[in-house]
Amino acid sequence: MDEARITIPYAPRRLQLELHNKLDTHRFGAAVCHRRFGKTVLAINHLLKAALTCEKPRPRYAYVAPTYKQGKAIAWDYLKFYAGVIPGRQFHETELRVDLPNDSQIRIYGADNPDSMRGIYLDGVVPDEYGLQPSRTFSEVLRPALSDRQGWAFFIGTPNGKNHFYDVCQQAKRGGEWFFAEYRATETNILLASELASAKESMTADEFAQEYECSFEASVKGAVFADELRRAREGKRVREVPYDRMALVDTYWDLGIGDSTAIWFVQQVGSEIRLIDYYENSGVGLDHYAGVLRSKGYSYGSHVGPHDIEVRELGSGRSRKEIAQEMGVNFEVAPNLKLEDGINAARLIFDRCYFDENKCKQGLEALMNYRWDYNTRIDEFKPVPVHDWASHGSDAFRMLAVRSKRSEQKAPAIKYTGRGIV
Repeated sequence: MDEARITIPYAPRRLQLELHNKLDTHRFGAAVCHRRFGKTVLAINHLLKAALTCEKPRPRYAYVAPTYKQGKAIAWDYLKFYAGVIPGRQFHETELRVDLPNDSQIRIYGADNPDSMRGIYLDGVVPDEYGLQPSRTFSEVLRPALSDRQGWAFFIGTPNGKNHFYDVCQQAKRGGEWFFAEYRATETNILLASELASAKESMTADEFAQEYECSFEASVKGAVFADELRRAREGKRVREVPYDRMALVDTYWDLGIGDSTAIWFVQQVGSEIRLIDYYENSGVGLDHYAGVLRSKGYSYGSHVGPHDIEVRELGSGRSRKEIAQEMGVNFEVAPNLKLEDGINAARLIFDRCYFDENKCKQGLEALMNYRWDYNTRIDEFKPVPVHDWASHGSDAFRMLAVRSKRSEQKAPAIKYTGRGIV
């Protein structure tokens, strides 16, 4: 293929070119970029360059958005535009994939369906807005896909609290195979000063710090449990919480069918609610989770699941509660409260909760990123949380709350305002 004949209509800015050069000399990288930096355009064009110049047989590259819908809305048009000038390229709309003349492919995926990426191999991948994706998407799915070809990965995004994107950035700062870059709007001069001043006037301090100044310290926008988690950390209730062999362990579940299942492992000692462990997975059956319970070696009390565990499946005529019972897991069904009542119940018990910082890390990330949905048309939060990867651990936490004896007390009401929900 004669590469000299291909002129892709992309003229990178100085800072974009800086990132391209870093990617050429490092296997892994992480870049924290302010809004409107041009990170998606950068990512798509670097994937194109890599795919067209790779000398390995049948090169494969991927761009991973938080959801498939977002990938289609944001990245697919860019990929078609920039790859459209390449002679012989073929677009596959149903798979969001472009086939290039050198037998390479670039495909857009959504982290909301990680199983669609299992079993593939990759020469390079860009997880975009990685902090809004399940952390296991890379560790369990994408990282193994890079191994046999020694492929590269480039993590990009805007901060959204100290989640796994923050952890990746900390790792990147240590160097070695990694590089780290940070681009704040007040330093890049990409956006006009007048535009930044206008944005600052119309946003909260946390919102501006997060979106434009790349601050991981700012709260997750619209986070449901922001205040509760802040108090827990300030009160030193996120720490090592050892297993007490004199107390039984209760488990609280959110059972997914097409998505993740999340389990909190909890001991109640006096008035304290000790969350000593957490587990989450997807794409496996109830027998897998029964095995996880056995492998932990805890002495169990109750296993509490959502009310729909009693729904009988059309194919087998049996409920998941009955199937689990055959495997030695006897479920108790949590009270079926309305979503907002469950959230209020969770808030009510939060100040009695102690979280093991390491074993519950993934569950804490879920609670931190559980956020109210946002209506961009009227510029207000909706009265329901976003259903994404963070909702599984948060829904399992609600199972704990609605079963707690103290959740019967009158819970504070959720207040809705034009700028958020408190």
